Amino acid sequence: MSEMNDMITSGMMPIAPEGYKSGFVGIIGRPNVGKSTLMNYLVGQKIAITSPVAQTTRNRLRGILTTPDAQIIFVDTPGIHKPHHELGQVLVKNAQVAIRSVDVILFVVDCNAEVGGGDRYIAELLTNAHLPVILGLNKADQQADGNQFLDNSYKDLARENDWTIAKFSALTGDGLDTLQTSLIDRLEPGPYYYPPDLVTDQPERFIMGELIREQILLLTREEVPHSVAIGLDRVQEEDTITRVWATIFVERPSQKGIVIGKGGTMLQAIGSAARQQMQKLIDGKIYLELFVKVQPKWRQSRTRLAELGYRVEE
Repeated sequence: MSEMNDMITSGMMPIAPEGYKSGFVGIIGRPNVGKSTLMNYLVGQKIAITSPVAQTTRNRLRGILTTPDAQIIFVDTPGIHKPHHELGQVLVKNAQVAIRSVDVILFVVDCNAEVGGGDRYIAELLTNAHLPVILGLNKADQQADGNQFLDNSYKDLARENDWTIAKFSALTGDGLDTLQTSLIDRLEPGPYYYPPDLVTDQPERFIMGELIREQILLLTREEVPHSVAIGLDRVQEEDTITRVWATIFVERPSQKGIVIGKGGTMLQAIGSAARQQMQKLIDGKIYLELFVKVQPKWRQSRTRLAELGYRVEE
């Protein structure tokens, strides 16, 4: 990944052929509709964390898909929801900023539930953005036969706004070829924005921190929902191994006890699972050491949020 970044800074960008298309596609939707799973599948590599817990994505994350015909830069955004703290306000504002900074919108919904108030709120935001919109009906693999009325509710929403519909499963990949073609059709001719081999513009350090946070969400579930943040203290690259020291921040002592677990068993499980994912990321060995620290009300402090990498984007 660092080699790709070197290519960018040194200007070693290939020239796009005539008729080549490129652009930015914003993946928008309510929490937990499968936006991160979708982007991971499209770019062919895990760059965004996934979890059954809602509101998993926090930072605007770019995934890059380069084909012989086009380069699509996917912008995965936090789920748009009613914020309950300073962190939530930052996340929603960043998602709204993303709407204004892309060329095409992919509005992802869960086709196993009818159109709701949250969907209509997002639809109103998108109408004001005046951009091409594809309404993506995700989780088609989970839809039971005879639930056509659910699709009809989304067809009505698409008809009201003159949107195109694409139905697919981000888990199995069914329907994603058609979705990809629809997205490319709506892009304008353009250059390579990134080297063709790059799949994200985020540094490895950021993704490493996210992989640790993912395992905490998966293993602790509702016990430590969103009161956790990761700070990477040091990354030391050696010839045969990369050593990583990271701190897990929680808001209450009781949460620290849950993350550590009896006799340190939970922290050990988190570290082991995160290390395996990191090794896939860098294709090499990882030594990972984790610490847990209580940082009261960090989600309410704009200063602390900024220190942990959560800023309102312009």
